[in-house]
Amino acid sequence: MCTYTTVKETIDGSAKGPNGSWFHVTDVTVYFDHPVHAMAEHTLNIDFADPSKGPAARVALELTAESGRRLVAAIQEALAAVPAELAV
Repeated sequence: MCTYTTVKETIDGSAKGPNGSWFHVTDVTVYFDHPVHAMAEHTLNIDFADPSKGPAARVALELTAESGRRLVAAIQEALAAVPAELAV
């Protein structure tokens, strides 16, 4: 069963895309659904993109739910270790 829950957010960063090229990312979309490539029934799907540059300016992740939780924990741990004056 799919929930069709999709979370979109504006972000500011960079991603390494096709042919090893870096590009600016402005949008992230996160949803839990059927994967395109991962060998799992459902995955946490995260798309980083810059829609103004077309469909090629996109990096996609398909993670198992457990891997998604580990990613969130790793991000929180890394950010917690950064001095407050650097994490702006």
